[in-house]
Amino acid sequence: MAPFQTRSFRFQWPADLCTAWALEMETLILGWYVLVQTGSVLWLTAFGALQFVGTLASPLLGTLADRLGLRRVLASMRFAYAALAGVILLLAATGRLSPGAVLAVAGVAGLLRPSDIGMRTALVGATVPPQHLMAAMGISRTSMDSAKVAGALAGAGVVAAFGMVVAYAAITAIHLGGALLTLRADSGRHLPVAPVPGQAPAAPPSPWRELREGLAYIWHTPVLLAAMAVAALVNLTAFPLSGGLMPYIARDVFHLDQRGLGWLVASFAGGALAGSVLMGMVGGRLRPARTMLWGCGLWYLCLLGFVHARQPGLAMVLLAAAGAAQSISMLALSMLLLRGSDQRFRGRIMGARMLAIYPLPLGLLLAGALIPRIGYAWTAHAMLATGVLLAAAIAWAWRDALWRADAPGNLRAVPPA
Repeated sequence: MAPFQTRSFRFQWPADLCTAWALEMETLILGWYVLVQTGSVLWLTAFGALQFVGTLASPLLGTLADRLGLRRVLASMRFAYAALAGVILLLAATGRLSPGAVLAVAGVAGLLRPSDIGMRTALVGATVPPQHLMAAMGISRTSMDSAKVAGALAGAGVVAAFGMVVAYAAITAIHLGGALLTLRADSGRHLPVAPVPGQAPAAPPSPWRELREGLAYIWHTPVLLAAMAVAALVNLTAFPLSGGLMPYIARDVFHLDQRGLGWLVASFAGGALAGSVLMGMVGGRLRPARTMLWGCGLWYLCLLGFVHARQPGLAMVLLAAAGAAQSISMLALSMLLLRGSDQRFRGRIMGARMLAIYPLPLGLLLAGALIPRIGYAWTAHAMLATGVLLAAAIAWAWRDALWRADAPGNLRAVPPA
């Protein structure tokens, strides 16, 4: 619990929790709504893809955060989430809600949403002392994972019991709470370099130049480039099966209702929460690069078992294991990015990290097109086989940066006893 000694983190953690809770409720509620209203897995995957259309803008938002301060940009994004949730609330209250309107709002929200994870991670890295950073990352990750559990169960339960209007009134209020708490965190803005006496201060570089510098920094740093490749791969081949396709899997594979969907989503998130807690306790003693690779491989193995499961109970157990492996792998990846980058570039690095999410909507749309043609099982097998082969190729291509025990990416934050 040492990170809570930092005042900024005491406000940021509940702010992140509120935002993650509200976003997860929205994803489950609206995904189920689109699937039920249209009966089309392609519409469902289009809804999932639209939530990530802003991925390409993430580096620009990261650059803006480096200039204006992470807190200011992050709080502005979260006030925008509240406004968009208010639009859905108004449409539902007036009886004008439709799948087309849901997709339109999802597209607008998708311009900002992909940057939220990177911004909150960069703000933690900028405000928490280095000796507490691993624990802070694990605790911060629990805000997302616990929100997926609570958000999935609460979202399904509230809609089933009280309807869309009451659910979205709660979501809007939670978003507002998260935005207001974000304003109480520290700015996350690095101190400017003191001017040399007798020398005129240099003009600040353009945002485009800063963005190019950040991308060049990643390209010439092998461990950062390898971590970005892993992030892009799992977003293309693993996350669609445990995220955007889940309403289809719940209804058409396991023949469950909305509450059953909530339990499936909560199982994956519960395992991820356990993985986050574990990494918060012992992650500093692990080798980050190797941990990322082993976690990735275990994640694919658990998803393969999930695809073959036909009993909901067994599927939930395998999803929980997949969630734990996912959390361990992605937390190790985040630590590689934070520890392997200069503080001046952190906003840009984490913004560029969100570019690795761009394959996720591509994977969703590809799955939505293939499932009606070759079936769910064949589509899932093709995605997982592709993921395993490419993960092995990444591990081999960057073996000096990812596998050697003395590589910078494998240095432990806490020396072994």
